[in-house]
Amino acid sequence: MLDIVANSPTAVDPVVHAIQQSVAPAFLLTGIGALLSVLTNRLARVVDRFRALNTKHNEKNLGFRSEILTLGRRARFIHWAISCCTVAALLICIVIAALFIGSTADAATSDAIAVLFITAMFGVISGLLCFLAEISLATGVIDVPTED
Repeated sequence: MLDIVANSPTAVDPVVHAIQQSVAPAFLLTGIGALLSVLTNRLARVVDRFRALNTKHNEKNLGFRSEILTLGRRARFIHWAISCCTVAALLICIVIAALFIGSTADAATSDAIAVLFITAMFGVISGLLCFLAEISLATGVIDVPTED
C-alpha cells in the first residue's frame, strides 16, 4: 500500500524534489553561518585589542605602532572574509529559492542555479583564504622567547 502511494505521481512531487535538492545547500548555509560567527568573534577581539592599545598609545613607542598597523591589516582581512562569506550565504539562499521556484527545472534554470552555486563556492573559498591570511598575521606577531 505504501509503495503505491510513494510511487504515484502527484502535484506534491515537484515540491518534494525541491526540498530534497535544497537540503545540501541548507547544510552549507549552516556551515557558513558558523564560519561567520567565528569571523565576527575574531573581529571583535581585534577591535578590543585596538581600543586597548589606542588608550595606551605613545607616539614614541614603535611597538604599539607596529601592533596597531598589524591589527589594521588583520581587521581588513577579516572584513573581506566576512564580506565574501556573507555574499556566498546570500547566493546559497538564492539557490534554495530558485530550487523551489524552478521546480519544473528547464535548462536555463539549471544553468542559473549551477552558476549561482559555483559563485557561492568561490565566495566561501575567498573568505577562507582571507581567514587564513588573518590567522597568519595573528600568529606572526607571537614572539616566543627561547631559553638558552
